[in-house]
Amino acid sequence: MKPHPKMLPTQYAHAIPAALLVAFAPMLQQGASAAVLAVDLGAATDFAVLAGAGITAAGAVDSTSVIGDIGSFSTTTITGIENIALIGVNHVGDSVTQQAKNDLGVAFADAAGRTPNAIFTPIFDLGGLTLGAGVYNDPSSLWITGNLILDAGGDPNAVWIFQAGSTLITGTGSSISLIGGAQASNVFWQVGSSATLGTGSYFVGSILAAESISLNTGAELIGRALAQNGAVTLDYNTIVIPETSSSMLLGFGILLSAARRNRTASKGCLRMI
Repeated sequence: MKPHPKMLPTQYAHAIPAALLVAFAPMLQQGASAAVLAVDLGAATDFAVLAGAGITAAGAVDSTSVIGDIGSFSTTTITGIENIALIGVNHVGDSVTQQAKNDLGVAFADAAGRTPNAIFTPIFDLGGLTLGAGVYNDPSSLWITGNLILDAGGDPNAVWIFQAGSTLITGTGSSISLIGGAQASNVFWQVGSSATLGTGSYFVGSILAAESISLNTGAELIGRALAQNGAVTLDYNTIVIPETSSSMLLGFGILLSAARRNRTASKGCLRMI
């Protein structure tokens, strides 16, 4: 059963009927959210995929396209590296990865410690909502079915921080849309345990998960998959870090075209190279 769609802005929870909260919450949050600062990812900024217990890429050769660095520590295993078309550096478990993991821990604590402008009811579905900038919290889990719209209202510096006490799960074919000048680099998802992006979904923002991150078949991520302690699992995905140069994007476009051609073939066959 889909949870009742209400959320509780902390400063107005007892003053406004629950049925009106969804309609009025973005307006109530404008003053508080204006001062929200982006989460500093430190050395993790350049990583598209960062794991603690290894990376696994299923599929065929070059079937997952990644622009940005990858790495894992303390488990350094990357299974299926040949399945990743990478524009970036594979740092495995080197000192860069270790520093990025340290900075990820600091960023995770920062995001988790932000004071929320709104608190959702447990196991809340964000699908169908349009949200202005702010800090949004669910003490349990966050879901996305359908489309979530993030509206910057003309402010390119607008920041969203979503805090999920346990899991983040997106449905098959779900999506996130950015309007009003919203930037993918200013969207952060702090997840208390693990995150799963549904088959064929389109997701925006940097995922900071305490445990594992899984991208199901065909999921696309404009952001980062950053897992502190668990593994990151990939399967015919596209991952692009938000801050990319035009030359990197050009090269990535070539790889992406090749990967998409490869995806039209049977997953049981490898593309000849």
